[in-house]
Amino acid sequence: MSAYIVGVLVPLVFTFILRNSKKDKRRGLPVDVGGEPGYAIRNRRFTDPVTSAWEGISTLAELFEQACRQHPNKRLLGTRKLISRETEVSVDGRSLEKLHLGEYEWLTYRKTFEAVCSFASGLAQLGHKSGERVAIYADTREEWFIALQGCFRRNFSVVTIYSSLGEEALCYSLNEAKATTVICGSKELKKLVDISGQLDTVERVICMDDEQPSNLSLVDRSLTWNITSMAEVEKLGRENPIEPDLPLGTDVAVIMYTSGSTGLPKGVMMTHANVLATVSAVMTIVPDLGSKEVYLAYLPLAHILELAAENVIAAVGSAIGYGSPLTLTDTSNKIMKGTKGDATALSPTVMTAVPAILDRVRDGVRKKVEVKGGLSKNLFNLAYSRRLLAINGSWFGGWGLEKLLWDFLVFRKIRAILGGRIRFILSGGAPLSGDTQRFINICLGAPISQGYGLTETCAGGTFSEFDDTSVGRVGAPLPCSFIKLIDWPEGGYLTADSPMPRGEIVIGGPNVTLGYFNNEAKTREVYKVDERGMRWFYTGDIGQFHADGCLEIIDRKKDIVKLQHGEYVSLGKVEAALSVSSYVDNIMIHADPFHSYCVALVVVSHPALEEWASNTGTPYTDFTELCEREDAVKEVHSSLVKAAKSARLDKFEIPGKIKLLHDPWTPEFGLVTAALKLKRDVIRRAFSEELSRLYS
Repeated sequence: MSAYIVGVLVPLVFTFILRNSKKDKRRGLPVDVGGEPGYAIRNRRFTDPVTSAWEGISTLAELFEQACRQHPNKRLLGTRKLISRETEVSVDGRSLEKLHLGEYEWLTYRKTFEAVCSFASGLAQLGHKSGERVAIYADTREEWFIALQGCFRRNFSVVTIYSSLGEEALCYSLNEAKATTVICGSKELKKLVDISGQLDTVERVICMDDEQPSNLSLVDRSLTWNITSMAEVEKLGRENPIEPDLPLGTDVAVIMYTSGSTGLPKGVMMTHANVLATVSAVMTIVPDLGSKEVYLAYLPLAHILELAAENVIAAVGSAIGYGSPLTLTDTSNKIMKGTKGDATALSPTVMTAVPAILDRVRDGVRKKVEVKGGLSKNLFNLAYSRRLLAINGSWFGGWGLEKLLWDFLVFRKIRAILGGRIRFILSGGAPLSGDTQRFINICLGAPISQGYGLTETCAGGTFSEFDDTSVGRVGAPLPCSFIKLIDWPEGGYLTADSPMPRGEIVIGGPNVTLGYFNNEAKTREVYKVDERGMRWFYTGDIGQFHADGCLEIIDRKKDIVKLQHGEYVSLGKVEAALSVSSYVDNIMIHADPFHSYCVALVVVSHPALEEWASNTGTPYTDFTELCEREDAVKEVHSSLVKAAKSARLDKFEIPGKIKLLHDPWTPEFGLVTAALKLKRDVIRRAFSEELSRLYS
């Protein structure tokens, strides 16, 4: 009996000690820095910010060439062959394109490097000169990566443009950057043709696809564009090779045009050293990152999160398989029935994600569980609750053999949705709700690290360590960054606050970019250089430091609106709290200073509301009519109130009235950015009548 007691108690005591040691672990340490007074934290393992993780490497071009020399025969870039496409008509009369995709076909590091060198030579032979800028305007794909690295080998600055940008923003970006060469897909070329007369500096257009759009003959006759294919440029370079003109670390690698949540996009100037600092920092904090990884690439490469991630994966000799958000899983919108989704075909081990994607995965799993019902539903709920207790430290029996049991019986099938081999997920671009973080962590069995950074800091800022099981925080500073909080008295946030210092988040380090292209006034407003030579970026976000040195984002200076009676409403905070409602696909809170309450536009989850209608016997002819029903509005509003109370929101923060919307907000419609952030001003204008009626 005594041996049995020891056998049970020793593992429990060990687990208790281990979990409490993680809980008390210092993940960030105070540091003395220059500049404006504040409360600053550094990474616990690095006294000074990391600039390069590789000796003798100071540019992305050198880093890529080194990787190709070290791993010539390993797989690098993978793309699925399009077998066929069909058009289906949905029950509501909409035409939906469905794709039949084959297995991944791969380029090795050697073949990729050859393509990069050929493209670099071909681009120069085509007439692109030193000092001129190349714009890449396309969806994420292997040609994007090859074009980027090719430009780096000739020290051409790359202007990155989201493929979802509207005509006005597209014209503005290309004209402001004075791009002379544009590299794009056939879909984007069609858009360029439509606005050709408004583009001032474009001379060459390189299409990644061999087929060209039908409207090509409509190019403005006054222009003398040289339009060619990427294959032809590579062929030209192979036949006429040119020695590389490699950049220095201080040279501008990328001018990245943000998708612009407000107004026209701004071009952020990133040097090779800036991006390399973030890439080097990530190398030090992802556990056991090496050449065995398989990475699923589907986020926009025009976003710094994806661009940095792919450079990290290439640097360590791993494989990058390309996909898209619309073909990600077996049930994605564009996947033909019976065809594998990208994740199933690739079986990735690591991936990046934005919260909106993870929310969809969560909602999809929950829907399947509800549809199955009965024993399957009860078993899932039991398994989930036991794992949740274990992660929260309330039940030690949820580890070990019991964990293996639940993984085999329940979660193994869920993990197959993303290929079954995911071991690490990085979430960035926006706040991830604690509910989704826990759900994905349990169901996929992999740590989700929340990262915090901005385009202006090359995505570098903070990063949750893989063994940090807390939710709602974004981790300690990356090794390339110092994070400082400074007082914002107007908003009531001070570094002297108790129990945690609070204030505006300011990021310093070698990853902080040069500023905004052709916008010195805005650059001076948010970038500062201190007396020690450290460059700082003022984010406008409000954060607080926990005792272990981890950061939590709690507010945004621009998102705070003062109501009629003096109460302050933080729009982003309220939206994050209400997004946990199963009825919410997207939501925007609107606060008017001339009223005492806020209102909400709610993009409704079709499955959730239709399930409610079915369960309650509510009649409707189509989803639009269902969204207009008073009882449906009442049901969704009740769910929002419940979520608000659970998040301990004040009464004035709970929307007094709501409007249900049936159409999703996508980058194509211009209501959200490519990173799926709300474009508040655009949404306000688009739904001005609805907002007015909510206040009437």
